[in-house]
Amino acid sequence: MAEDYPHISRYREDLERLISAGGSDSELSIRRAFEYCLDAYCREHSDRLTLVSELRTDARVRPDGTVLDAMGLARGYWEAKDSRDDLDAEIRNKFNSGYPRDNIIFENSQMATLFQNGGEVMRADMARTGELHRLIRRFLDYELPQSRELRRVQRQFNTDLPYVLSNLREAVDEAQADNMRYQAAAAEFLDLCRKSISPDVSDADVREMLLQHILTKDIFLRVFAEDQFHHENNIAVQLDALEKTFFAGDTRRQAIDRLSEYYGVIHRAAAGIADYPEKQRFLKAIYENFYKAYNPAAADRLGVVYTPNEVVDFIIRGTDWLLQRHFGKTLADEGVQILDPSTGTGTFITNLINHLPAERLEYKYINEIHANEVAILPYYIANLNIAYTYREITEQYKEFPNLVFVDTLDNLDWEGAMGGAVQRQRALELGGMSADNWVRLGLQNEKPISVIIGNPPYNDGATLWGDGGANREYHEIDKRIKDTYIADSTAQRTHQYDMYKRFIRWASDRLDDDGIIAFITNRSYIDARQDDGFRQHALQEFGDLYIVDLGGDVRKNGKVGNIFGIMTGVAIGFFVRRAGAPEQGNIHYYALEDEKSGSTKLAELKSLD
Repeated sequence: MAEDYPHISRYREDLERLISAGGSDSELSIRRAFEYCLDAYCREHSDRLTLVSELRTDARVRPDGTVLDAMGLARGYWEAKDSRDDLDAEIRNKFNSGYPRDNIIFENSQMATLFQNGGEVMRADMARTGELHRLIRRFLDYELPQSRELRRVQRQFNTDLPYVLSNLREAVDEAQADNMRYQAAAAEFLDLCRKSISPDVSDADVREMLLQHILTKDIFLRVFAEDQFHHENNIAVQLDALEKTFFAGDTRRQAIDRLSEYYGVIHRAAAGIADYPEKQRFLKAIYENFYKAYNPAAADRLGVVYTPNEVVDFIIRGTDWLLQRHFGKTLADEGVQILDPSTGTGTFITNLINHLPAERLEYKYINEIHANEVAILPYYIANLNIAYTYREITEQYKEFPNLVFVDTLDNLDWEGAMGGAVQRQRALELGGMSADNWVRLGLQNEKPISVIIGNPPYNDGATLWGDGGANREYHEIDKRIKDTYIADSTAQRTHQYDMYKRFIRWASDRLDDDGIIAFITNRSYIDARQDDGFRQHALQEFGDLYIVDLGGDVRKNGKVGNIFGIMTGVAIGFFVRRAGAPEQGNIHYYALEDEKSGSTKLAELKSLD
């Protein structure tokens, strides 16, 4: 029978080992055994569940474990007690202190008791394998009412959004045809975008930015219960002004009234999340689902899937270790300028903020951490996530001053084509959004960047604003690719203009003489025939290449696990440049077992030093 339940067999082995090693069967000594067991069940559950230790549910309550669903909402709770405790008396004490009653396991390594919807529904002798298995599955398969409600309104949102978008586009078209205030404001905004963000911004791009701004503003206000951002952020202020020229009162109500229930449910769900990192996880999930409903094709092209925290933290730890190994520095040291060129929802920067020592945080935050984003919705989310993460640690709100709304691959001004003083002078002449945004970009371009970190778009169809258009050209970067990766390839046909190659090429040119690029990308550059030119240049341009091959190329082998749940294989690359290094670089390669599941690979990354 034990063979049928390997997680419980492992639980018993871990329990015996912990008791033997610690000489005690107290709660603190042994609770990790059941935590590992419950975590294993969560990882294989079809609903993508995650177990988080000691997550605060309110000011008084912090269960030993909280199970979260894919949206970041609580699925259930676990509380461990001492084997010598009176379990029923401990349960009463916990409920009297405010512990949730809707779906919670209490266990003391002898007996497990499950409460659902306010009442006890099952007890299991933990020595009986089948009983314990059934209790855990019943616990994990139970869905709380707020999760069911959110799933329901998400489905309704997917149904209603095309109708709402049709109304919105009709309202914009009418304003464009008949509303002189809108026409003037839109033309001014377009001009500012072309000068401040990218010369390729079009009328259609402005409309997409405006639509996403209108549709998502209520989400941010309801998730964070904070309107300070939309009053202060330079991009949001400009889009608000454009919106107010035509979209108010009955026009607004008639256009988006069908989404009011969706916004209300999001507000109620967010209000039940007390822990700020989990509120970030919730907002990222909302973002991912919104984009997939808003424009599925664009969601695929933009690589709209957020980077797992295990990957982000591993890259940050690895970069810090390599800085110390090769340069005798850390991410916290003065002079180490850090850039995320495609920050998305800001995960790398928020996790970096949590990684840095508190005494160095303010200086790094203001002076030496930089990020770029080109799509309006993730730009908003990144602004909020970064500023509020900083506030959680420092207890003071300070808008992140170094987030730039720009297409990174169009930004080559750091090469000296335009000096910083000229940048700022032209910015002051433009005024408004551009003054702030362009000054930020000019200041960034003056910095000698020593760490470039992140998750660039992973395919070759990414567009600027998510309007579903065809992949665009980047003439300067593409010429650099042609002159390097392609010129030195011996393959008869080579395709090097996908987005992650463009970002590596850009970062390789942007990086200082001593520095590190740390990206998670497509893994094809490791062994693909067409990438021989890329490999040759990487070895010429960098002294050491540290590659962690996560595999997951589902097209080649359908039995492998992918950490993103996509078809394309994935790798983490650390490219270390050292002034005076030998002409031929060194390769350090490590591969995770490809047949492991994506969740198992993430757990392994979490444990790697």
